[in-house]
Amino acid sequence: MENNIYWIDFDIMEKFMVDVFMGIGVPEEDARICADLLITSDKRGIDSHGIGRLKPIYYDRIKQGIQNPVTHFEMVREGLTTAVVDGHDGMGHVIGKKAMQLAIDKAKAHGMGMVAVRNSTHYGIAGYYASMAIDAGMIGITGTNARPSIAPTFGVENMLGTNPLTFGMPTDEEFPFILDCATSITQRGKIEVYERLGKDLPEGWVIGEDGQAKTDSHQVLIDLVKGTAALTPLGGIGEENGGYKGYGYATVVEILCAALQGGSFLKGLLGFSPEGKPQPYCLGHFFIAINISEFTELESFKKTTGDILRELRNSKKVPGSERIYTAGEKEHLAWLERKDKGVPVNLPLQKNIKDIIKELNLTGYDFPF
Repeated sequence: MENNIYWIDFDIMEKFMVDVFMGIGVPEEDARICADLLITSDKRGIDSHGIGRLKPIYYDRIKQGIQNPVTHFEMVREGLTTAVVDGHDGMGHVIGKKAMQLAIDKAKAHGMGMVAVRNSTHYGIAGYYASMAIDAGMIGITGTNARPSIAPTFGVENMLGTNPLTFGMPTDEEFPFILDCATSITQRGKIEVYERLGKDLPEGWVIGEDGQAKTDSHQVLIDLVKGTAALTPLGGIGEENGGYKGYGYATVVEILCAALQGGSFLKGLLGFSPEGKPQPYCLGHFFIAINISEFTELESFKKTTGDILRELRNSKKVPGSERIYTAGEKEHLAWLERKDKGVPVNLPLQKNIKDIIKELNLTGYDFPF
């Protein structure tokens, strides 16, 4: 234990999450998909989307009746390279994995594939789906809308979700290029991490109704739900540092996650009825797979991509900086650091895990906390 944090073996934590998902009605095969996505986040050092999301997102929403533990993956419309799917508020991880696999299968047959999804739920780290395409020798692109969090440039109302626009590309290195990030400066999950650690937020991440930055992480989480605070888009408040660019990209994701498939958007994703009662979030996603071999030899693509990344990392550095990174590198380094240590579990997560074990009467878990 270090600083009240215990490190738990990845396999043990993954098995625990499978048992939890099954304990609240998720079929075993689907539970394994969900747990794999969450543990992959922790392996890559993306603590905002790993075990920390198990209770407050999936467990609690299923308990509230606003997310279906059994996923009905309905094909609404299909072409040679395209499809529209309705997820019926099932498990976003299951919907996402099946949708990306469908896009990959279409790309194998026809060079490219795109699948649009409506009525889904939180699908975890977007990079997981891009990695699926990479493993198939393809370029993977995905995006999802989310409950309103971002204010448009010159606005203070939370209108857009954090709406990640994610790209994955194979390389000839030990790790692929994966750009997986929100179109806001930060995302709600990272604010939750700051709140659990009792830390204030950097100035400029969040804007209040008065147009001023807000930094109290605990109060910000309350105000985001109340709608009296909003995340700022990439570039920050106003136009001076390019905030309109992040705002524009967030809007692109919103359109592709709603307009193509007749899905919900903006305030329709709040998760509350007009009467203030919890309801399904009805999120939209899109998945694109591009078969590289239809354009060039896969190994040639990998080498050129690797050359680009290596030249970037070897370029001149800011005085005092040790290194330049490329997208996906830090996640690879996190895995190398964590592979023998496991998942870090802090005090709030320890409480969540103990509460779940008691509620579901799970046995066989002798956690050290």
